[in-house]
Amino acid sequence: MRKLIVLVLLAGVVAGCVPKQITKMEAFPNMYQNMPVTVLVLPPINNTTAADASDCLTTTLTSALGRVGFYTYPAMAISDILKSEGISSTEMLLNVPPAKFRQYFGADAVMYVTVDQWDTSYYVIGGHVTVGITYALKSTATGETLWKYRNVLQVDTSGQNSGGGLAGLIVQAVATAVKTATQDYVPVANQLNVISLNTVPFGKYHPEHGKDQNVMTVFEKNARFDESAPAKK
Repeated sequence: MRKLIVLVLLAGVVAGCVPKQITKMEAFPNMYQNMPVTVLVLPPINNTTAADASDCLTTTLTSALGRVGFYTYPAMAISDILKSEGISSTEMLLNVPPAKFRQYFGADAVMYVTVDQWDTSYYVIGGHVTVGITYALKSTATGETLWKYRNVLQVDTSGQNSGGGLAGLIVQAVATAVKTATQDYVPVANQLNVISLNTVPFGKYHPEHGKDQNVMTVFEKNARFDESAPAKK
């Protein structure tokens, strides 16, 4: 009997460690009520020390949105237009009402993206690359948030151990250092976009549009995060 109680308690602890998943409708009811067709993606806000993070991420966002059924404006063209108007960063647009993007571009929604992590970590026999992004999609008709998600992807760049002993460790360390230093962030960011945007209620041009309300692909902690708190790995 005592063993049974211990097993039940352990099962409860393990279950408590598993991230809770909820349906798309539970997480984003506003999206189903105000389903946008066209989305304008603003240049990402870069909160990291990687100078190229914003440009690298921009190249992956519109295609990822297209895969989940939305029409998107060419991201680089939007960036050039904003720069021509003297707007050099998205931070300058945070206080601009979303309705302005409907007025000037005809967009149904505008996406704000923040790069929280764009890091390379290397240690003696291991390493990894981490990309963390916060997304927010707002209606240009009502100004309300339709969808928001915060996610982190970590890719292991550890080299394969080619043998035992000190010699094997040295080879592994060198392989890890090379792989970590040459890791291309764009595929990592693209993979994170695909994973995160799969939680968005599918748009008009997706075959599952209007049929995915009960799909459980949303991690509750990623969708209902404290916006004032920093992103966690």
